[in-house]
Amino acid sequence: MNKGEADKEPAIKAAEDRGEYVALMEPLLIGESSRQRPEIADLVVELASRAAGFRRSLPEGLTAAIAHLVRAMNCYYSNLIEGHDTHPVDIERALKDDYSADKRKRDLQLEARAHIAVQEWIDAGGLAGRATTAEGLREMHRRFCAELPEDLLWIQHPSSHEWLPVKPGELREHGVQVGQHVPVSPGALPRFLERFEGAYGRLGLTEGIIASACAHHRLLWIHPFLDGNGRVARLMSHAILLDWLDTGGIWSVARGLARNESEYKFRLMACDLERRNDFDGRGHLSEEALAEYTKFFLRICIDQIDFMERLMQPDRLRERLLMWAEEEIRADTLPPKSGRVLEALLYRNHLPRGDIAGLVGVSERQARRITAALIDSGIVTSKSSRAPLYLAFPVRLAPRLMPGLFPEMPYEAGA
Repeated sequence: MNKGEADKEPAIKAAEDRGEYVALMEPLLIGESSRQRPEIADLVVELASRAAGFRRSLPEGLTAAIAHLVRAMNCYYSNLIEGHDTHPVDIERALKDDYSADKRKRDLQLEARAHIAVQEWIDAGGLAGRATTAEGLREMHRRFCAELPEDLLWIQHPSSHEWLPVKPGELREHGVQVGQHVPVSPGALPRFLERFEGAYGRLGLTEGIIASACAHHRLLWIHPFLDGNGRVARLMSHAILLDWLDTGGIWSVARGLARNESEYKFRLMACDLERRNDFDGRGHLSEEALAEYTKFFLRICIDQIDFMERLMQPDRLRERLLMWAEEEIRADTLPPKSGRVLEALLYRNHLPRGDIAGLVGVSERQARRITAALIDSGIVTSKSSRAPLYLAFPVRLAPRLMPGLFPEMPYEAGA
């Protein structure tokens, strides 16, 4: 949608500070006296144990390959929650600068690419220790929105219908309403974010993991940005879990939230409710609702680790890899014995190119042919023409190699 120059000068004036007290968003964590606390503590212990066990079970080379695929998966599901359905193959095409001729599809591809770039930056440690700081939240938003096409940087005000610009990394300057919830006024945002940062910084392990859920809702409750708050909240929770659990980026809560979208949104809305009675904590908002959402969120995390563990069981993954390789060999798109290279890579961090001829019992020339074909297929990657080989998981092969990672859906090549 193209906006005229007149539309780029919104008539709505910035809402003034209504003087809201930061106590309006208390409690920010689940108190020790909460009757839900023991169950939440048990879930934290289980989550930490399962996350560490899954990470230890994978060779480092395989971890990097999975993290690359999970970033595309996280992007797909996080955008899907926002109503933006970008086919996984289109996401992979965008990463290769291959964009659709259809403007709407191209815009969504650019959005997906921007999301993946932010998560890659987070996974590399770019946000370490800063996920709940005002500065860190603004940087996430800036990095994401700065790469969006122009048409995705305007939203229509629900009451005035004026088109308002979304400014990368800048707090909103207008009052908003999200469903029945009216977030704090723009002038109040700095003090609420200061309280947010103070509450979720300098926590211990248990409270830090709990914060991945509690901060998720409270950030949405504050609604600091004109648009993009949902994605920033999910990226923030991903970063918190990365900090506290050293996840390696090999699983994602976004898939579980998207697959349980109705309950996810229902529980978030329930957390907007005020305290119901004397047994519902001592803050302005319902502690019981926040505790129920926290349990839901932590169970989703555990469920997603279980899912990824099942996918990555070595024997089953080996079977899927070799079956795919055999089909490609029969179709003459891979040379014979390519499967043996994939099998070796599955159990090793990497494979020096000079080892391939001896490994599969072929000439050096045939080894180079096998290597080139595997790299061209996307199933193997290498940093240079002489660097070692690593296993990769291209998005287009996810239905074969990682069934269930993305939903089954039709796709027309070149669409």
